[in-house]
Parts: sequence; C-alpha cells; structure tokens
Amino acid sequence: MNKPFIPEDEVGILDSPVEVLSTLTREGERKWIYPTLERGRFYKPRLWLGWFLIVLFVALPLIPINGQPAVLIDFIHREFALFGLIFYPTDTLLLLLSMFGTIIGIFLFTALLGRVWCGWGCPQTVYMEFVFRPIERWLEGKEHVRKRRDEGPWTWDKIWRKSVKHSLYLLISLALAHVFVSYFVGWDNLIYWMQQSPREHWGFFVTMALTTGLILFDFGYFREQMCTIACPYARFQSVLIDPNSLIISYDENRGETRAKRSKKKIRDEEAGLIPMKGDCIDCFACVRTCPTGIDIRDGLQMECIGCTQCIDACDTIMDKISKPRGLIRYTSENELAGQTTRWWRTRTVLYTVLGLFVAVIFTGVLLSRSSYDVNVGRVVGAPFTELPDGRIANRLRFRVRNQQPYAATFTIEAVSPGEAEIRIVGVSPITLEPQEMKRTEAWIVTPRTSFTDDTVEGVFRLTFEDGTVEEVTFPLLGPSD
Repeated sequence: MNKPFIPEDEVGILDSPVEVLSTLTREGERKWIYPTLERGRFYKPRLWLGWFLIVLFVALPLIPINGQPAVLIDFIHREFALFGLIFYPTDTLLLLLSMFGTIIGIFLFTALLGRVWCGWGCPQTVYMEFVFRPIERWLEGKEHVRKRRDEGPWTWDKIWRKSVKHSLYLLISLALAHVFVSYFVGWDNLIYWMQQSPREHWGFFVTMALTTGLILFDFGYFREQMCTIACPYARFQSVLIDPNSLIISYDENRGETRAKRSKKKIRDEEAGLIPMKGDCIDCFACVRTCPTGIDIRDGLQMECIGCTQCIDACDTIMDKISKPRGLIRYTSENELAGQTTRWWRTRTVLYTVLGLFVAVIFTGVLLSRSSYDVNVGRVVGAPFTELPDGRIANRLRFRVRNQQPYAATFTIEAVSPGEAEIRIVGVSPITLEPQEMKRTEAWIVTPRTSFTDDTVEGVFRLTFEDGTVEEVTFPLLGPSD
C-alpha cells in the first residue's frame, strides 16, 4: 500500500498515519490524478516508440501479405493469418506451442526487464500518455488549472472545455474501435458493413458501439485504475521478478535523510558548515509526475508501471541543485544493496532454454505441415447401401483445405481394396482457391467379397497438380455375413 501525499496544510489533521491506494482518498473515494509532464531524456524515445506502435496497430490489418491482412483473427471462418502464414483449427499443436512460447517469453522478459513493457509498449500507457492526456492538456490547461476547475462549480468555461474534450475522445474511441474490430473481420468487410443499413448487420454495430463505449470509459474515466486495479500483470510481477530484475527505484542510501533546502544550504552542507543531508530535497516532483500517483521513494510497488516519468523529473531537479543524476534510476534491488546484478541466472537460463525448445518444435511442426489438410468422414445416414448387383456402397465426404497462397486442383482415387470403385458426386477434378476449404462427397463401391468381416480398410489417394500426393485411410462398412 502507498502513502499518499498529504499537503502541508493538512499535516496534523490525522492523529495516526494513513495508508491507502494512490487513487483513493482517505475516505475511500476516487481521487483524480493530475500528473505533470516531464520532457526528460526518456520522454522523446517513449514518444517515438509510442507513435510507432500506434501506426503499427492501425497498419497491420491493412498490409496485405499473400492476399491476407498481416494479422487477421477470423473466428467466423476459423482462420488466423499472421504475416503470411494461415493457421486453422486443425493446427492445434502449433497454436498450443504459440501459447506456451508467449507465456515463456513473458516470464523471461519480466525476469530480465521488469515492467518495461508497461511503461513503454502497453496500449493503455501509450494511448493515455501520448493521445488522450495531450488533448486534455491542450484543451484544459496545466494540471493545477484543471484541478481547480474540476473542483469548482459548473461554469460555461468548464462546460465547453469538457464537451469538446469528450467529443474528441468519442471520435478517437470510435476510430480505435473500428481498427480493433478490423483485426477480426478485415477492412474489406468492415467498409462494406459501414455502407449498409444497421439492420442488415446489427451485430457488427452493437459490437462497435460496445467497443467504443469501453474505450471511452477506459481513457475518459477509468484511466490509471486499469493498471492499479484491473490489470493482472502487476500482480504477476511479485513472482516473476527477483532482486536481479530491472526496476525503477529511488536510491535510499544516497537520498536519505531527505529535507527541503535551498541551494545555499546545499552549498553550506558541502562546505561542512551545517550537517549533511541526503540528495533528496523532498520536492515531490517524482510524485506529481507519476501517472498512477505513487511515491517511488516508498520502494517497489505494484502500482509502478515503469514509465520513467519520475526519473526525468528527479534528473531535472538534480540538475538544478548541481547534484549528479540517478537518484531515481533504472537499477535492481541487488545494485541498490551494493551487490552485482546478474542477468543470467537460474530462472533466466531456464526460461531461455525452454523458449528455444518450444521455438525449435514450433519451427519443425510448421515446416512439416502439409500444403493441404485432408480429412475424410462418413455422410450422415445409412452406414452402407447394398446395390442390386450385390456390391456395397459407402458414402463418404472428403474435406480438403488448400493451405497455400495459390489455387490447386486435385483428383481422388481408391487404392484399397483393389476392386473398389470411386464415384465423385459433382465435378472432377476439383479446384480449390487459395486458403479455400471444400467438401466433396463420393460413393465408394466395393464387391461384397471384399468384406471378410463387417469392415474393410479403405485407402484413398489425392493427387494435386503441383505433384503433392496425400493418402488417407477410412474403414468401409459392409454386411457381417
């Protein structure tokens, strides 16, 4: 739990210290946070990276690779396109390996770099700090002005600023919702549905409205509570990091004992005229700039998202009082304790080995995946039919998916039993478009003498025009006499 900043004019009101979440008042009500912006050495790299990620998010559903978007999660047709590769429900092992690889990657990344993702790459941080807050600062002014206006009565000045701000928020939320939905339906379908009546595609409009509302609620109201209350990643860090992991921390050995003082007093301390204090002048610059409202000087906290704003704020103060930077910095618990930080240790080596193992298996399975997915099953109805000439007919359905980015043509023939005859229902040879799945029914006519028991194994060969040959087996049913 964090110790909230209590202004000097409130000190002494409470008889005992109170510890609450940074987003709550002492009475348990929501406390709005007004973080100041620090344009230090970390800000510009974060800004450029943030906008690169925003552009990438918008572009991925638009960039075509092998006739498909770079990323498409199509639940309706049960296809997952990823940078030219198409995955289907039959690729269960590949999907499972992908999930394991992602989990192991998160473990390794967090063990090494802590919550760098939260501060530099998480969409919640990127959009909040580089899209929504800048609009708020542009329309409503500096933090202390906004705070005073929010706490005051509803005036015309307050009404028009809030109205314009939330109108812009709504437009941005609507745009982000469309981009988000395009990951699941594709831009072609999305644009077509946008031109139709809502009654014809009401499900899409309901989904779009809900997504827009959630985004607007998140960035307009919920904000930092997404990180401090809702996001589970913050809870995971307590078991994923160790004393060697990269964190943002206050150097207590250098900063304490903290005290407010002027440049003259600092010079007198250095000259030995008055007792020496720590480098921290208790200016609360690190607290005022924190987007989750915590005091980094209280130690490692779940609410810290690793955004480096406190580093930039503290470095600015250190420059002003002629002290070296780094009172708040990227470090590790071991480094703060005067020990050596070890990047390679048991857990990181284990995560790396497991990750490489999963990557090798994934690559092997992917490279060995057939160009065509073939499956055979029985048509619903009678298990077999006895023809007037005494032969036995089984009606089967061949399901073939073309997993290549080009069209393919194939034929089906019966290999075993040797006397079997195959009669395709429809046109043969059969043509498949890129990534198309087609079901073809066929009658397998077999002499009665082929059945020594009530079943006989049927072997079928599918020959594709590119030279690929696939053989599948399926039991044929017949009389038991």
